[in-house]
Amino acid sequence: MSTAESRVRLRLLCRGLVQGVGFRPQVHQLARELDLTGRLDNQAGAVCLDLHGSRRQLQRLLELLPQRLRPPARLDGLDPVWLPPSPAPPRQLSIAASAPLPLGQGLIAPALVPDLAPCADCLAELADPADRRHRYPFISCSRCGPRYSIAVAEPFARAHTTMGCFPLCEACRHEFETPGQRRFHAETISCPACGPRLQLVDAAGEDLCAAGRHGSGQEPLAAAIAILQQGKILALQGVGGFQLLVEAGNAAAVRRLRLRKHRPHKPFALLVDRIDRLDDQVHCHAEERRELSGPAAPIVLLKRRRIPPSMEADGADPVAPGSPWLGVMLPASPLHHLLAQAIAAPLVATSGNRSGEPQCRDPDEARERLGNLADAFLIHDRPIARRLDDSLLRLVDGRPMLLRRARGYAPAPLDLPVGLAPDQCLLALGGDLKSAPVLAHRGAVWPAPFRGDLADADQQSDLQQGLKEITTRCAGDLEAVVCDAHPGYVSAQLAVELSERQHLPLYRVEHHPAHALAVVAEHGLAGPVLAWAADGLGYSATPPHGRGCELFLMEGNAPPQRLFSLRSFPLPGSELAVRDARRCALGLLSEAQQSAHPGASALRQRFAPADLKLIEQALDRSVQSPLCSSLGRLFDGLAALVAAVELQSHEGEAAMRLEALAHRHGDADDGIEAPLALAPLRWDQAAGWLDWQPLLDGVLAVLAADPGGRGDTPAALAAACHEAIAVGLAATLVTTARRHRCRQVALSGGCFQNRWLLQRCITLLRAASLEVFWPEQLPCNDGGLALGQLWAARQSMAIPRTGEIHAPCAWPPPE
Repeated sequence: MSTAESRVRLRLLCRGLVQGVGFRPQVHQLARELDLTGRLDNQAGAVCLDLHGSRRQLQRLLELLPQRLRPPARLDGLDPVWLPPSPAPPRQLSIAASAPLPLGQGLIAPALVPDLAPCADCLAELADPADRRHRYPFISCSRCGPRYSIAVAEPFARAHTTMGCFPLCEACRHEFETPGQRRFHAETISCPACGPRLQLVDAAGEDLCAAGRHGSGQEPLAAAIAILQQGKILALQGVGGFQLLVEAGNAAAVRRLRLRKHRPHKPFALLVDRIDRLDDQVHCHAEERRELSGPAAPIVLLKRRRIPPSMEADGADPVAPGSPWLGVMLPASPLHHLLAQAIAAPLVATSGNRSGEPQCRDPDEARERLGNLADAFLIHDRPIARRLDDSLLRLVDGRPMLLRRARGYAPAPLDLPVGLAPDQCLLALGGDLKSAPVLAHRGAVWPAPFRGDLADADQQSDLQQGLKEITTRCAGDLEAVVCDAHPGYVSAQLAVELSERQHLPLYRVEHHPAHALAVVAEHGLAGPVLAWAADGLGYSATPPHGRGCELFLMEGNAPPQRLFSLRSFPLPGSELAVRDARRCALGLLSEAQQSAHPGASALRQRFAPADLKLIEQALDRSVQSPLCSSLGRLFDGLAALVAAVELQSHEGEAAMRLEALAHRHGDADDGIEAPLALAPLRWDQAAGWLDWQPLLDGVLAVLAADPGGRGDTPAALAAACHEAIAVGLAATLVTTARRHRCRQVALSGGCFQNRWLLQRCITLLRAASLEVFWPEQLPCNDGGLALGQLWAARQSMAIPRTGEIHAPCAWPPPE
């Protein structure tokens, strides 16, 4: 024991991934070994250690603490504060939590960590007949279980979660209070005697396991498994909301789910208890297995061994019709694990919502909204505090690339090479599609989880509540609000209301500079950097207002300089063309003066004569046919010509089907050996654009020579289209990089969700000795837009006076 003379006091504020991951129990164990006393206190966004003991032992704690941490706990650095010894030091070591700070929508929650999939130890107990938690659907410990989805207040403590209404039984309390136990201060601890309970009900709320009902005599889990085995649809109360489950091998059941959910073509994800269930269907490399089995348990896109026909063809796979990829996930909770293990085959697991609506999270809400979709509801009495969709990623160049950031990743801050000043506080709202605001506060950048599209009134209401909560928490700190420059965006209107209500400056940032700056921010690029921003449509204050493929030069704190863009073409019917790929093709043909080309005859025949006449008249007169310079719409037009795509049932469907067709011919990883060679996109320096007409002319010539699309022609043509676009984008970057003496290039925007396009561009650019960067921690689609908006405001000149509108990357949009 240390003498009174040798004792000192140490205060240590620990930041990083330190709440809900067993951090305090780990510190407690180490501190006891070193004969220290004091208090370990969860606070907002940190854990505060107030420790007493000998200086030598306290110094030893500082050395050992980073080494002793068990994943996923993580420290962001230590800044010790040494204090004189206390006249009456505590005799014991205690674990506590500061007063609760109520949490509503919790878009930004600095004191919380993501939900964690079951750990190996809990899975072993789940399978052990001798364990008291054998087959207990809510098993968890200090290293796994629900976190962000059940929190109702910060910091993380049992009383601040929806587990607070479940008092601990004697056995659980003993584990919770005994140092050295795996569940020592595990805030989500419970067991069959004291924890949440399952119930299987129908749409009317009647218990299906009650006497005289279906499944009489069975417990709810067994009855739910029987429901699935009978080919019926089960609504499951999951981690962040309801999911709809059905046996993937039952084609009739999957088609019934598609029909009920009004989801005709969009791929479903699969849930399996172990990845080898799909060994005969997908390739799964070591890096992909690591992501699948990690604590985030995301959906991972895996390459199929055989590509099935599209939905329209005989023998189509109803799970992911025509797709070269299968979205696969391992169980995110013990309940998921028990269901998947019992079925012992892949399950379709899709979000529990009607098309276009947010995910259900409350059993009563689910029964009301999903009553016509599901045959039974497996629910429980542990409420879900906030909606969280499943995260989605794919591997590119051996590294994970997030396409949707939600469960398992939110609400953790981004790991950025260049931080913000601790006193800088900015809020960026992103866009209307894939809404995901970002807050810069106290030197960290906190992205909100994927929220869905703001066309839905409930999503708008949730976002408004979340923004109100942020401004309340950041009262006095928030310096400015940032939004997209599009004057009609809901997010922009909310930003205007917020800036007026809080008397804050409003920054409007154009869509594509924000996409480009998001890559700069994520990778800490100082520049000069050249960036392609390519997507469907993004607003520009200068004509054409509908842009979608622009090259920017960025250096230092200067605003992105637009160098040039894709050649523009009209979209007949405006928004109608976004849904109907054939209209995009007609716009391309009209601009190229190729409407009568023999290669376009099959496309024209897919219109009713009267409709075709009206559309062509609108194009001739420039009526309701705005110009766009969009790579996404170019892909749509090519998909209509090459893959006969017509109306799209979901965003990006036409481009996805064109990519799927290309994969039937080959793979971007293996290089291109196409018998067809099309002219690439060509940089027309005089016109200041990247010209798509040589590519279109080549496509039309092939279609005219083979009007029926015999043999492998459509697949070879789709592959050649991808190669021509990738070569054109890369060649333009290489030439421009030499001119500007630039070695760093970036690829951003939703078009680079197309793995073929992204991988080919990376390969071609590296062959020219350029460093290539793309979004990884945030989606390249609009889900990552807010980070670029934030960086635009950060890099601009001094904050303008209160109420002023500032546009660092564009003029203010027209009234």
